[in-house]
Amino acid sequence: MLLAAHSRLMTVMTKPAPTGARTGSARHGAAFWLVAVVYLVALAFSTIPAPLYPLYQAADGFSSFTVTIVFAVYAVGVIVALLLAGHISDWVGRRRVLLPALALEIAAGVLFLAWPSLTGLIVARLLTGLGVGMLTATATAYLLELHTAHRPQASGTRFEVVSAAANLGGLGTGTLVAGFLAQFVAAPLRTPYIVFLVLLVLSVVAVAAVPETVTAPAVKPKYRPQRVRMSGKSLVAAAGAFTAFAVFGLFTSLAPGFVASGLHHPSRLLAGFVAFLVFAAGAAAQSAAGLVPAARRFPIGLAAQGAGLVVLAAGMLATSLWLFLIGGAIAGAGAGILFKSAVGRIAAAAPPAERGGALAGLFLVGYAGLTVPVLGLGIATLFVASTTAMLWFTGILLAGSAVIFSRR
Repeated sequence: MLLAAHSRLMTVMTKPAPTGARTGSARHGAAFWLVAVVYLVALAFSTIPAPLYPLYQAADGFSSFTVTIVFAVYAVGVIVALLLAGHISDWVGRRRVLLPALALEIAAGVLFLAWPSLTGLIVARLLTGLGVGMLTATATAYLLELHTAHRPQASGTRFEVVSAAANLGGLGTGTLVAGFLAQFVAAPLRTPYIVFLVLLVLSVVAVAAVPETVTAPAVKPKYRPQRVRMSGKSLVAAAGAFTAFAVFGLFTSLAPGFVASGLHHPSRLLAGFVAFLVFAAGAAAQSAAGLVPAARRFPIGLAAQGAGLVVLAAGMLATSLWLFLIGGAIAGAGAGILFKSAVGRIAAAAPPAERGGALAGLFLVGYAGLTVPVLGLGIATLFVASTTAMLWFTGILLAGSAVIFSRR
């Protein structure tokens, strides 16, 4: 995700455009939109399984806890790639990282088709996570540089809106398209992957055609994993990111299955729409948050996320789909604002020389939020009903949000 920034983003933003860039060229303008589409397709591919998990469960007979394991493997892949390869495009070039990242996703798509068992699902999700971890970092920086080369005198508004739409919008689009295909097209565990494999191959062609924005240094720096630095001032922002990622993790792991079993709406299209709604609300809120003073975004995001969780819990207790959807949309909007604010706070607080490490630390904490709470939720489903487990989950998140709000 996950999401619309990367560990080297603010460092890149302080650098001038490469001397070799054709400032203001139409080619860079076209490349900006091509990379945005590639970004959206790659992130959409990563969420295809979300509305399909109930079908996998029915086919292989595994539990909700196993779903959380499969989901956690993906998050681990993202973290590993982010720390080991998320920063190397700064000197090897954007395309030379994007192309192998897309190749990993294509390999994952082939595995989804050829090895549909639980083991194959786990391996494919790990490859997907590795590809997304490499791609999110690189594509975000690439979009910024192409935007600057095309519109050197313009503000960064277009970049911010498009990158947020490609990232969170892509995550939501994947669930919606997969749910639609699973509902109305034959072979629901195969057709979505075939469609996206075609799109990923076309994405490789697009990346091969766009101009590079990084000039390789005469002497390449010695490789080392991305350093992670976080000061005490960043801990509150990181804690907010943890809860935001936990909300997104809930809606791409167990929530689609809960809609089918707990709320008695087995439609696969609806399962995809639930996750899409949360991500779309987050992307829209991130764009709208630019109209709000930066100092107010963090508390607004926390408050909206908390209010959404309360409505979500009410929908579970009342077994009301509409309340559940409204709560998810509000919580997703709050999570989107909260994460955007956390990135801004940490980037502003860190010295320029340590900004990349500070943001890497934020992503590490964020993806821990994507993994640990969802795993805990999966363990809880082994002992209590899914409704009870999800109510505990929302209660713990609410309590954590209240503590963060008091220390903001």
